[in-house]
Amino acid sequence: MDLSECQSLQREEWEVLESIYPECVSSDMCDSSVKLEVPVEFSESRTVSIFNDGLSQSLSLTVLPPLLLHIVLPLAYPLHDPPQLVSIRATHLWMPHLSKLQSALSRMWQPGETVLYSWIEFIRGGEFLDSVDLTSETDPTVINIPHPAPQLLSPLLVAYEMSSKSTRFAQNSYPCSICLTSHKGSKCLQLTCSHVFCRPCLADFWQMCVREGEVSRVGCPDPRCVKSGREANEEEVARILTPEEIHRWRWLKEKCAVEKDPTIMHCPMTFCQSAVLKQATDDEESGWDRLRICSSCSYSFCSFCKHAWHGPLSPCMASASSEIVKEYLALAEDSPDRALLLRRYGRSNVLRLVNAYQEEQLNREWLESSTMACPGCEVHVEKAMGCNHMTCAKCRMHFCYRCGEKLNGSNPYVHFSTPGARCYNKLFDFNGKDDEEWIHDLDGL
Repeated sequence: MDLSECQSLQREEWEVLESIYPECVSSDMCDSSVKLEVPVEFSESRTVSIFNDGLSQSLSLTVLPPLLLHIVLPLAYPLHDPPQLVSIRATHLWMPHLSKLQSALSRMWQPGETVLYSWIEFIRGGEFLDSVDLTSETDPTVINIPHPAPQLLSPLLVAYEMSSKSTRFAQNSYPCSICLTSHKGSKCLQLTCSHVFCRPCLADFWQMCVREGEVSRVGCPDPRCVKSGREANEEEVARILTPEEIHRWRWLKEKCAVEKDPTIMHCPMTFCQSAVLKQATDDEESGWDRLRICSSCSYSFCSFCKHAWHGPLSPCMASASSEIVKEYLALAEDSPDRALLLRRYGRSNVLRLVNAYQEEQLNREWLESSTMACPGCEVHVEKAMGCNHMTCAKCRMHFCYRCGEKLNGSNPYVHFSTPGARCYNKLFDFNGKDDEEWIHDLDGL
């Protein structure tokens, strides 16, 4: 009678395990033999320190690889006999002291009670780590794992963490804020900013941006990320766009970078012509600041003279320093010394540098005299007519065109109506005939 009841209790326990923990049951119960695969999952990230003879690596993890339990259920289990642990193994061999865990599990069984559910919970939540002496004495949240090769185990644990997150993401459903529909994670993409969108919506939006050349908009469509200018990285783009679209996206990114950053130049090799970034240097006054190395063809050259790199101390054949430009402009137009400079450094090089210098000076003078910089994003704004209350088209910042001060968006005109303030009664600046004609036009409306 007892054996029949034991068999019934075993079947009921197995059905419960299959229902609650289907991912932990790795085989059917056959000949009273049970195999469980139990992952270790924490409610929040915990510090895992892997060490060996002075070498240590620290990680922040939410999961650890599963423990594999091979169990045999005696005929008299659970009324009279405990389950027999045939073996315990740890995936990636990350866990020592397996015998201690086996002893701790054995002590949990009480006559007449099933224990497999308790074993799974004990391992799954990480409570067993205290029993096997893997938690720190000073900080119980820190897990200390002794291992003969920390540098080998560390990437395995990180890879398992990433795989586990990806699996959980694919199984859950997420609302897409573009189409306002919930989708399984396998149909969505989570960007590095943590916002989630369905792949069809992202594909439609990013493809439109690439077609229209608005490469800066290929990023997170969330309003907060749009305001901050967050762009998608190459890995995110590669998971959504086609190879042809990715090629155009890269080309547009490179083109925009060249247009925005004057330090970017094209490789002088005629067969290459790739964009070359400026090398990072701590001393911009040193000669190393002129070094450029093409990432496509590995050609090293001087950014001033475009010749092969001649070292930081050797002068360029055509120096592009500001001193030469200033010396050239200080000389009379028909001066023999000016002609000597042109011959020494090359007419085209000197004139190109002089034109660039003069253009930069004119631009700076015009910006200072004819525009006002937005205090939010530094974009310069030119006013043709109208009031001095400005709203930046880029960042939507409210500011005063006269003094450049930030204004309260809910009541910007208090800036112009406060007695004693420098812009009091200066909402409009009337200067000359143009403004009088503008007022006359308004009166005629």
